[in-house]
Amino acid sequence: MKGKKNNMIICKMSKILENTYNNRVMSTLDHFSSFYRIYECGYQDPILVSGVDGVGTKLRLAIDYKKYNVIGEDCFAMCANDVLCHGAIPLFFLDYLACGKLDSIIVEKIIQGIAISCKKTNTCLIGGETAEMPGIYKENDYDIAGFCVGIVEKNHLVDGKKLIEEGDILIGLPSSGVHSNGFSVIRNIFSTEDFVKSFQGEPFYKTLLIPTRIYHFPIHILLKEFVIHGLAHITGGGILDNLYRIIPEGLSAVVKKEKIPIQPVFNYIQKTGNLSEDEMWKTFNMGVGMIIAISFEKKNSILKRLHILGEKPFILGNIVKGNKRVFLK
Repeated sequence: MKGKKNNMIICKMSKILENTYNNRVMSTLDHFSSFYRIYECGYQDPILVSGVDGVGTKLRLAIDYKKYNVIGEDCFAMCANDVLCHGAIPLFFLDYLACGKLDSIIVEKIIQGIAISCKKTNTCLIGGETAEMPGIYKENDYDIAGFCVGIVEKNHLVDGKKLIEEGDILIGLPSSGVHSNGFSVIRNIFSTEDFVKSFQGEPFYKTLLIPTRIYHFPIHILLKEFVIHGLAHITGGGILDNLYRIIPEGLSAVVKKEKIPIQPVFNYIQKTGNLSEDEMWKTFNMGVGMIIAISFEKKNSILKRLHILGEKPFILGNIVKGNKRVFLK
């Protein structure tokens, strides 16, 4: 009976995955591994770019309020945005889903969340693993990790440490909210009753569970039309830690807080938790999901292009001589 149930789950998962396939996918869920044909991708000197990430303790909130699709959407977004930072186009994605006791309906919703995000970015969801681990996870607990592989032409690889120059401008793209970082802090501040209290006209947990934004389309349009010097996905550690990762030796970044449109959710978290400015900026994205480093000369052209694309970009800082530091002013 158990085998029959597992076969039914695999059949359902296969249909979800196959909806994301293209003619380069050669495997099915019956295989022990996934196959993807790359020789006809049309690259002269291709570089494979890979990323892995999870959702963190945002999982707890999503599980408690049965928003399982958010788990899948966030998992994909966190991985795809990291791969994007080097100019790569995502090719395929795999997931690892662990739980205490498998519920086929819940698993289907999580995988559907991944698949929907994959489909939006023309990424193939070509495989994964679901592990039932009683004794490690409680019956209703789930954990997830995602693995994304992308591709970029070698001479188009975005590497801030090699490309960023003195005088470059830093442009921010808004986050969709908290994204997938800082939830351990949030859960220490707010009680179960607090999560269902009204915030901007709806229960607070709904604002917290807004999926992580995927920056695939605006960034790839820019990459086709302009030279981008660096890209930083603002995740755990906030602007300080993530922008630091792309700054070359001999240069520093100056970021002006007043230039960033801080979203109300962050002010609410800070006020309720009585958190310091330092703790907020080191923990949360504060309204910035992606930072783009560009030459000063291209500033107006790129801002105009982003506005045409429906974005709301803002200049938040610049690159100066220094000893590889990020200054928040």
